[in-house]
Amino acid sequence: MIEELIKKASSKGIKSTSKASSVVISSRLRLARNLKNYTFPNRANIAQKCDILSNIETVLKDIPYMKKGYFFKMEELSSLEKKMLVERHWISRELSEIDEGSAVSISSDHLCSVMINEEDHLRIQFIKNGFNLNALWKTVNDFDDLLEDKLPYAFSKDLGYITACPTNLGTGLRASVMMHLPGLSISDNIEKVIRASNQLGLAVRGLFGEGSDASGHIYQISNQQTLGESEKDILDRLAGVLKNIIEHELNARIKYYEKNKEILIDKIHRSFGILQNCHLINSDEAMNHLSFMRMAIDLGFLPEEFRRLIDYLFIEIQPGHIQYPDSNISVELRDIKRAELLRNNFNKLPSLNFDK
Repeated sequence: MIEELIKKASSKGIKSTSKASSVVISSRLRLARNLKNYTFPNRANIAQKCDILSNIETVLKDIPYMKKGYFFKMEELSSLEKKMLVERHWISRELSEIDEGSAVSISSDHLCSVMINEEDHLRIQFIKNGFNLNALWKTVNDFDDLLEDKLPYAFSKDLGYITACPTNLGTGLRASVMMHLPGLSISDNIEKVIRASNQLGLAVRGLFGEGSDASGHIYQISNQQTLGESEKDILDRLAGVLKNIIEHELNARIKYYEKNKEILIDKIHRSFGILQNCHLINSDEAMNHLSFMRMAIDLGFLPEEFRRLIDYLFIEIQPGHIQYPDSNISVELRDIKRAELLRNNFNKLPSLNFDK
């Protein structure tokens, strides 16, 4: 079943017609929720966790939006299959390390995933391309209301939604945006942005969240405060900061191009050549070269229509996706398969046009 899910998601990604931003790749909203009168997952025994899982599974199957989706118990998945779900951002690394009594439910359109018995009983998340925080909130809120009608949540009038970690108390809402920030990165201004964001109560992390590197100049920026603010306040504050970052990123690209035109063109041309001709490449190097290809599209050196291909490849070149279904292939063979995938795709692209 997971093979069918990944195949459909990959096909959807390459055929996507949704317009991605030059800076914002995707938006994600996640809610932390716990069931009233049930022990938190980190204190529950296996029997209690299985009871919680069974109750949530029954309710999710009755929600129209999830009826034709996918449901995976962690104990039934291989390490490689879990790795692929992490790479798709459908589950967290933490959930991938849990077995009995935990699961994930994924909608048929692949936009929603509900993690069961991770740190909290429920982690509900929706991800969409582009800068969609307010529109996404309506969808998430409606979905959350449907669940709350059938699963009474642990809630306090003073503290809001009760969560396993105090940092999620209140709304339980984590809003994050995945941003492509090559201009700020190559101009050595990204640390200033990270410090300023931290001072404003935001967290800046790499592609796969806390503890991960910003491969391909991709960063996740999210709120840290959930208590004492309404959902609207959280989203408005985050959106305001993100609009500032977008402006700084676009200005950084222009300034770097004006001052270092030949250097930037050389970086882009070298990346293009490597992606067309490599026979051995690891994921970090590939991500960085793909980043320059996305920048080439931003600068008009490649047609806009190829942006979705680059975003598709950001996922498809990850280690789990390259390995699947053979979990035992060597690192070298994985790098060979990745290079082959990139060659096959980039040899179909038109030549770079630097006359723009």
